Amino acid sequence: MVAATYFDRSAAEAADAADPLAAFRDRFLPHGDDVVAYLDGNSLGRPIRAVRDAWLDLVDHQWGQRLIRSWAAGPSGGWMDLPETVGNELGAAMLGAAGGQTIIADSTTINLYKAMRAALALRPDRRVILIDRDNFPTDRFVVESIAREFNYEIRWVAGDFVESIADDVAVVTASHVAYHSGYIADVAAITARAHEAGALVVWDLCHSVGAIPIQLDAWDVDFAVGCTYKFIGGGPGAPAFIYAAARHLGQLRQPLWGWLGRRDPFEMEQNYIPAGGIRSMMSGTPTIPGILAVREGVRLIGEAGIDAVRAKSVALTEMVLTMYDAVLAPLGFELGSPRDPARRGAHVTIRRADARELTAEIIARGVIPDFRTPDGIRLGLSPLPASFTEVWDAVEIIRQVAVG
Repeated sequence: MVAATYFDRSAAEAADAADPLAAFRDRFLPHGDDVVAYLDGNSLGRPIRAVRDAWLDLVDHQWGQRLIRSWAAGPSGGWMDLPETVGNELGAAMLGAAGGQTIIADSTTINLYKAMRAALALRPDRRVILIDRDNFPTDRFVVESIAREFNYEIRWVAGDFVESIADDVAVVTASHVAYHSGYIADVAAITARAHEAGALVVWDLCHSVGAIPIQLDAWDVDFAVGCTYKFIGGGPGAPAFIYAAARHLGQLRQPLWGWLGRRDPFEMEQNYIPAGGIRSMMSGTPTIPGILAVREGVRLIGEAGIDAVRAKSVALTEMVLTMYDAVLAPLGFELGSPRDPARRGAHVTIRRADARELTAEIIARGVIPDFRTPDGIRLGLSPLPASFTEVWDAVEIIRQVAVG
């Protein structure tokens, strides 16, 4: 990636010309002519061309020709194998996870509930859950529901997470990348401190998977969950994933017992006996169209290489920060994200009191970010489909709208 000041558009054009990932932009379907820049890939990724082909094959051949037989294993595997097969592919490409620990299933909310209950069951003598107040609403609500139903104490963290982990905590749960600010948590340090205190950790990877290198095995993580419709590009409502470390498999007790989480499900036996390994974390029937889309996103990011994706992410956010300093800060904006790229994810939040109104005007001008209460505009910089020039144009339009 070229080094540039990014103060003028020619520097963004030079960065595009030198971008080693530039060719990947053509692997995505074009957006509408009314869109100048799409800066919301951290909420919903743009569609990958190969997903359309995968879905056509699903309808025309796998479903259309083979019908129900596609559930069974064939020469290239069957639908029943996809949750584990694609889970392993995702784990290898993006999670730093050895095979047999990741499965595609359900939604992030359901998987977080299952992971939290499974982790708490492994610490039956402790009654405290540690979570930060700024975590994503789903994470907070799931913890609140568990605490209310099973009489756990919630300990809310507002400051240093590591220093807040006491020896009576059962489970710590946190997000790798904060949804509002883009702050990257020190997973290794927090996990190590939790284990030192005798606690387990459940990580939410929704805003990091597919944009930031992750090393779940090396970081000694216990459980992790995440969605696939952001940087991975699995599409709206795409299924989520759940990771459980190999050392916990075989002793897990997750609460949502469904037929596909049972050993030998097609025997239709009485009583629940959990399947072996990560499949014990499954509940109901997998969503095959969603998993096939996830597979194409995993393949694309795997081909590009997560380190190269991260390098472009840093370069894009650095360009935005340079432009912020030059043209947005003088207009009354405040920075809501870390300046240090080592602590900043793939989105930059800028803040101003009239952010809600500004966001509507910015979208009307063809730039699509998202607004987060009370005063944040998130600029999501999905590295593979984004160009430096379109991001430069987006910030320039934000400047023009902010001037009024």
